[in-house]
Amino acid sequence: MASRKVWQCKNKECKKQFSVKVGTIFEDSAIALEKWLLAMWMMVNAKNGISSYEIHRSLGVTQKTAWFMMHRIRLVLQNGSLDRKLTGEVEADETYIGGKARNMHKDKQQKALKAEGYFRKAVVMGMLERDGEVRTKVLNVASAKVLAREIRANVEPGSTLYTDQLASYTRVGQEYAHHVINHAQEYVRGNVHTNGIENFWSLLKRGIKGTYVSVEPFHLFRYLDEQSFRFNTRKSNDQGRFISALSSIQGKRVEYKDLIGQTKI
Repeated sequence: MASRKVWQCKNKECKKQFSVKVGTIFEDSAIALEKWLLAMWMMVNAKNGISSYEIHRSLGVTQKTAWFMMHRIRLVLQNGSLDRKLTGEVEADETYIGGKARNMHKDKQQKALKAEGYFRKAVVMGMLERDGEVRTKVLNVASAKVLAREIRANVEPGSTLYTDQLASYTRVGQEYAHHVINHAQEYVRGNVHTNGIENFWSLLKRGIKGTYVSVEPFHLFRYLDEQSFRFNTRKSNDQGRFISALSSIQGKRVEYKDLIGQTKI
């Protein structure tokens, strides 16, 4: 099979053997390339995401292996158009993701109650260019300073910015054509709304709660990358999404020890 084909370096001082996996997210993996490609296809085309248990059952690998494979693939899905800022009409909003202590197992609940901040919800900011791409970021706090920093880094000055009535957007909004929608009174006022980014939050939370059930805060940004990739390629078809992901497999790698927090990434 193609995944087992091995080449040999022609350099007389080298003579090392290598496969098509070298230099990609598949490197040093004993899993057949066909299974890697099938896992990638399934992930990029599952609207609400796909669990490691389903990958495990479909590919005939262990659940632990499927989990590791999926995080390697999520590394590929990080690729985006970060070389340009969002322009035109841009919606900005923040949301909170995570569970409450009362929903935890009793042992974890006791541990959480002793560690302040252990079970707090994660703050996630999103910016959506209407009819374009979405960008997300996990934040420590949703302060005016932090939100302004992210908006300036991702949105072209002079663009039209739509937000809710959160006061943290007021100052940075002065640098844009800023329109505010007060959700206590209405959700749409002509062209003024944040329905696009809120729709993205809905898709994201549906996947986290319905497919993954729980997501460690340490890995949350990876799931955001996965959902953002699918959203940003929504105008493509299954084949197009797969080819787009496959084109980014080179030069990216994450090891298992990184994923379980034994090293800092």
